[in-house]
Amino acid sequence: MIKPRRIRRAVYAGSFDPPTNGHLWMIREAQALFDELVVAIGVNPEKKSTYSTEERKTMLRDITRNFPNVKIAAFENQFLVNYAKGIGADYIVRGIRTGSDYEYERSMRYINHDLQPSIATVLLMPPREYAEVSSTMVKGMVGPKDWQEVIKRYVPTPVYEKIMQDHIYSGR
Repeated sequence: MIKPRRIRRAVYAGSFDPPTNGHLWMIREAQALFDELVVAIGVNPEKKSTYSTEERKTMLRDITRNFPNVKIAAFENQFLVNYAKGIGADYIVRGIRTGSDYEYERSMRYINHDLQPSIATVLLMPPREYAEVSSTMVKGMVGPKDWQEVIKRYVPTPVYEKIMQDHIYSGR
């Protein structure tokens, strides 16, 4: 009897506040490696987010609609590795942009293995043009003269449109 092949499911988690081109690169690469990729917003109630969880889910759905194997979710008040186990994922995908990212992710990989030995961590290194981009950096650029053209370079079009819409309606 032939045993059915287990679905290779991975989780890529972050705050995605807002999603950037670097996040999209990570999603594109990871979805090609796995049968299913769950892009999960880690909700930290202690942290003030610019966008609501639902707004971030919408932005992520908009930028991933061409990837049928990508699902968007959110989780709160649990370790990522335990969330991954709970949804039947065997992999966690993380990005490495700098040496300090590597050191942090290396430590987290060992802690995650202590908590859930069956879950593997896959580290991806984005190309240089995305390595310096972060959600915090993007949010920090809103406001000064000609900020719109600068931000357009760092976020996917649906995210740019959301930022522009919010800026117009906020009256800034």
